Amino acid sequence: MAIPNSATIAIYSLKGGVGKTTLAVNLAWCAATLSARRTLLWDLDPQAASTYLLSDRRAKGQAQSVFTKDVDPTKLIAKTEIARLDLLGADSSLRGLDVLFHELDKKKLLTKLLATAGKDFDRVILDCPPGITETSDQVMRAADLIVVPVIPSPLSERAYAEVVEQLGNRSALMPVHAMVDRRRKVHADALARHPAWPVIPMASVIEQMAVKRAPVGSFAARTPGAQAFAALWQAIEKRLAETARAR
Repeated sequence: MAIPNSATIAIYSLKGGVGKTTLAVNLAWCAATLSARRTLLWDLDPQAASTYLLSDRRAKGQAQSVFTKDVDPTKLIAKTEIARLDLLGADSSLRGLDVLFHELDKKKLLTKLLATAGKDFDRVILDCPPGITETSDQVMRAADLIVVPVIPSPLSERAYAEVVEQLGNRSALMPVHAMVDRRRKVHADALARHPAWPVIPMASVIEQMAVKRAPVGSFAARTPGAQAFAALWQAIEKRLAETARAR
């Protein structure tokens, strides 16, 4: 299977609390560890959850400087304890990013910054803030693939439909059923409606990430949760390869 030399994958959702950061961190680990790819996780969410899970460094209010002060983003990239996985961390200074993008009126600013930040990496994973905003608009232009976690429920499916409507044909989307409990009828019904969507289960081992501050694969590689992330990553790589061949 032909794999593109480099690609940017955004983890995005209209809604919060759907497992976006969990996906971002675990997929970054899969890229770096299972695929042995030089991987950068860029945390764009001011809540900085991915940054917390992968780094012991305290936030210094520098994250927005790459957008406002022409700071070279490579100067803020830090290594993690995971081989081949680096982090461009977030902090609370990103709370004003939407306003900043609007004021700057540079529609491809993130694309330009990615060309610099991602030049030494095979895969860049973007952990994006929720909502349809100026930031998400920048992400849509910059990403090769947008992975959208969807809790299997009518409201979450409605939110995903809105994302599809807003984006049209501008971006390649991959919906993923997240936080799935197959014992719940509403979840089982949603999975039946979309049998081709990848599935990430609700599992206690995934919840332990916040305690261990580590991706699931690094401490529980044989569990169904870790295997689900690995299968999703394989599906992403396949999708990227198919897109590259179609160009």
